Amino acid sequence: MIESDRELSAMVQELWDNDINRLKPGKDYRISLQGKAGDVMALNDDNDGAGYPLFTYVDENIFKKETFLAFISLLDNYESDTGEPEIVTPEEEAENHKFLDSIIQTPTMKIAHKYLVEKHLSPEDETDFKEQLYRIWFELYARRGSSRPDSSGFEHVFVGETRGGRTVIGFHNWIQLYLQEKLGHIDYKGYSVNANSPQPDENKHILALQFSWKNGIKPKGSIFIGVSPEFEFALYTLCFLTSPNERVKVQFSFYDVEIVCHHYNQKHIGTTYPVLVKYQNHE
Repeated sequence: MIESDRELSAMVQELWDNDINRLKPGKDYRISLQGKAGDVMALNDDNDGAGYPLFTYVDENIFKKETFLAFISLLDNYESDTGEPEIVTPEEEAENHKFLDSIIQTPTMKIAHKYLVEKHLSPEDETDFKEQLYRIWFELYARRGSSRPDSSGFEHVFVGETRGGRTVIGFHNWIQLYLQEKLGHIDYKGYSVNANSPQPDENKHILALQFSWKNGIKPKGSIFIGVSPEFEFALYTLCFLTSPNERVKVQFSFYDVEIVCHHYNQKHIGTTYPVLVKYQNHE
């Protein structure tokens, strides 16, 4: 492991250890993996590896916690079609700020901020740091094939978008997945594995999966499950600022993971998500 990855791994372990709002698998939520997702090229109903929803239970009291509440309020602020310009209302902007205000007070974000300041990658002043986060995550930009600002890092990663109506892009967040599944907008098709990937585990926090959303298909998505919004936000911001446009290898808890992180114009997050390389044998 190269030195920078080792240092980042230690940071991510610290974020993980301090993620006080993380849910416990089997207790706060339960998922049902069912079968393996089929070949995307042959997408038809016979190809569904899962007849039932992914989530069998989530303790929704968790969603009353401040950061979850603020996060969930952002999920309905977006037009999913790329190419449809986003109009950000003053109310939505206020919700974005409220979300940043709530997560910046959490242990995970405080740890990430302190580290980024030490590395001269973020301003020490909290207000300036929030402005930096706003630019990275919430400032709009035009995605490929669009001339108007129709996307943001937050929308892409946490909410999900559709391209050409048939393909789901982004959408790497379990809370959005759960809420959309509950509304009947998501059809979970099964978990994704290839020759090199480990078999998924219902009691672990990372899953590669296939699902359809609205009329589109996400052939293979990868998400953290049961973690808090502030953990993902802290982790992805760290990876973006320390090594944008790369695949960063980190090891923490049970996981050996690559965090894929692509920037847009060096200023914004294009996409970012975890890829499970293997399970560690120890806690």
